[in-house]
Formats: sequence, structure tokens, C-alpha cells
Amino acid sequence: MPLTFAFDVYGTLIDTAGITQSLDRLVGSQAALFSSRWREKQLEYSFRRGLMQDYVDFSVCTREALEYTSNQLNLPINENDKATLLDAYRHLPAFEDTASALKRLNDAGHRLYAFSNGLPDDLESLLSSAGIRDEFLGIVSVHEIRTFKPNPAVYRHFLQRSSTAANQCWLISSNPFDLLGGQSVGLHTAWIQRSQANLFDPWGKTPDLTLASLTELPESVN
Repeated sequence: MPLTFAFDVYGTLIDTAGITQSLDRLVGSQAALFSSRWREKQLEYSFRRGLMQDYVDFSVCTREALEYTSNQLNLPINENDKATLLDAYRHLPAFEDTASALKRLNDAGHRLYAFSNGLPDDLESLLSSAGIRDEFLGIVSVHEIRTFKPNPAVYRHFLQRSSTAANQCWLISSNPFDLLGGQSVGLHTAWIQRSQANLFDPWGKTPDLTLASLTELPESVN
């Protein structure tokens, strides 16, 4: 029976550390640290906005996190370079294991969706630039209900938009907070743990699958 797959985008299909190359010319040896701090703050701002019910779109969280990181690390970046970085965030690379795994799932007859905190237009640009947009039936963005993962409402919204029952849906993510959110509404979950240094939150719950690569996914769900 065909299954529905909800793929997280940032950090799961798309490598957010890909921004490091753009940062390298601006902050040199601090590029990797800057990229990591920027991503952490971006997610923190989305969590806080969600809790406060003070929604702004994800691109605002990204921009504000860039501002914070620049100030925190005392690495000034001028406005033109900030604009260039934010544009580069819409053209990040896919992980090496992404394209082949998506194709194999499609060839098996499954239904694939991109499911993200990002804005629809940003996701269209991001997935198209990475060469994987055509693998998806559609894009489901939290912007449609103006809140963020891991609010359970986001996952219920995905089920409604994709016309899918929870027991026929797999959420695929590298982000433990995302998987815990999906579990709260009964989704099957697969954690893509590309590094052993990444740990799952000790909340007494575990994903249905833990995989080192997306390439393991097609056989694991059949």
C-alpha cells in the first residue's frame, strides 16, 4: 500500500551548513561556528514565537538570528552582505543521500511531500535549486496556519492537507523536536541521525526508525 511521507527540509533534506561557504569569505575561520550558532538561534526564535503566539514568518526568524549571531560573535557584517547571505539561504545544497532516496520512494509508488517551517516561496526556490522539487507531490508550510513545529496543530494540518490518516504517514526528520511533535498526533517517525554526536532527547520516547542515512529509508519502510 502506498504510504505518505512528510519530509522535513532544513537539516534533513537540505544541508544548512552549506551556508558556511558563503560565510567563509566574510568571517574566515569562524564560518563553521557562525553557521551553527545561526541555525541554533533560528530554531530558538521559532520555538519562542510559537509559544508566545507571536508569529512572524521563518525568514524573519532567519534574519533576526543572523543579526544576533553577528553581534554575539562580534563579527560585523554589512547590510549588503547580510542580504547576500539571506539569499544564499534560499539556495542551499541537498545532502548527498537525498536525491536517490526520494527517487526510490517515488519509484515504489509512495506519496512524498516537503513539510517545513519555511515560507512556500522560499521552499520552492530551495528545492528547485537543489534539483529535487519534482520529487514531491506538494509543499506543506507551517505558514498556512501561522505557527511553528513542534506545535501538534502543525502535524494535524499536514494530515489534512495531504488527505492522509496518521497511521499511513511517516515523518522523516533529522530534528528530534520535530519527531516528538509528529509522535504527539500518531505519525510514524524516522530519525535521520547522520552523526553519532547527534542525540535524541531523553523524553522516554524513541522514533520508530533510526537511520544513519536517507539511503536506508526505502527498504526500512517496506
